[in-house]
Amino acid sequence: MREVYIDGRRTPLDEQPLASGGQAAVYAITGEPGRVVKIYHDLPDPDQQQRLTGMMRMSPLVDRATDGRQAPELAWPGALARDAGGTIVGYAMQRFGQPEHVPLAALFDRWTRAKVFSPELDWRFLLGVAWNLAYLTVRLHSEDIVVGDFSARNIVVDRDGFVTFLDCDSMAFEDPDDARYFPSEMHTPAYSAPERFARGGATRASDGFALAVCVFQLLTGGIHPFAGQPRGVGSVSVSMRSRISDGTSYVTQPQRIVMPKGTVSPGILPLPLFALAERAFSASAADPTTRPTPAEWFEALETTRGSVVSCAARTHHAYAAGLNSCPWCERLARQEPDLFASATLPAPRPSTTAPPVRPARATATTRSAPPPPAPRSAPTRVTVIVSLIALLVLIAVLLRVT
Repeated sequence: MREVYIDGRRTPLDEQPLASGGQAAVYAITGEPGRVVKIYHDLPDPDQQQRLTGMMRMSPLVDRATDGRQAPELAWPGALARDAGGTIVGYAMQRFGQPEHVPLAALFDRWTRAKVFSPELDWRFLLGVAWNLAYLTVRLHSEDIVVGDFSARNIVVDRDGFVTFLDCDSMAFEDPDDARYFPSEMHTPAYSAPERFARGGATRASDGFALAVCVFQLLTGGIHPFAGQPRGVGSVSVSMRSRISDGTSYVTQPQRIVMPKGTVSPGILPLPLFALAERAFSASAADPTTRPTPAEWFEALETTRGSVVSCAARTHHAYAAGLNSCPWCERLARQEPDLFASATLPAPRPSTTAPPVRPARATATTRSAPPPPAPRSAPTRVTVIVSLIALLVLIAVLLRVT
């Protein structure tokens, strides 16, 4: 039986890992379903041990008030895991698994979304998830933490639309005790800013690029802004890395890219979000200083969330009020797939009970206050019907009395 020692106590683990990657594997703790242990394939070197020890002295994002339903926003190490000789081999953390949590990428595809998450999700809900993702990124930066390996595979979403970052041991931060800085070297190519391919370390700007990709995918049915094939290259395959490095995006250069039929047009985005996407994915975005910051994304998403309307023809179609007509109905008119065909009821917006504080813009030298909360969940159709019945009963009673 595989085992480790946590806080000096022998802790048995399941024999087979729940997941395994290039650096580590995650094991369930036998008889303890709420926690898992991440064990590195190779023993952590002194730098990695110091990184984990430093993380144990930190409690990031503890100032956000919740109603008790929300899971932690970070899969932060909760305790160090050691072998029988006392050497650090990994760490224990809270478990984030299905069905309570699903990968962010599960929201990119309508069939996967309906199967593993919920068939009732509409564009309003996806917008709320994007808002929560921007919210969390701004707050992490306000505490001088850079995500680094920011990608859809390192983020999970719960049923209320709250997001949680995984693999926190690769984040960049400063040790609160000795001020030692631990950089983030890990990155996922499809979400990596151009400078990361030149061996550049993770920064707030590179996080901003990855956030832009995730937001764009959430709001366009999972389409990557650098998908497609450049024109004029024949059968030669051009890597995602090359397209990102060159700024060859169908968002900013549609005339240069061949996209699959039925691809969602960036035009479904309201103008404030489309303008940010253009800045994020243009060739000039190779200069990190020209990119939108996470705070800018948050502000634009906040504005958009306040003006979402439901289509008069199809109530499961939601879109930004600034558009002239329903973009999802326009797709149907062109005989393109309905991305929300399985939706039957408007989904609740992701919610929180955090105090309503307006954020300052996150910079390298100032800390931003937490942004305001998302609205509470909208009433479902069942709730409305029950309320109407109760009102009718009350009226009947009053009439009988009079």
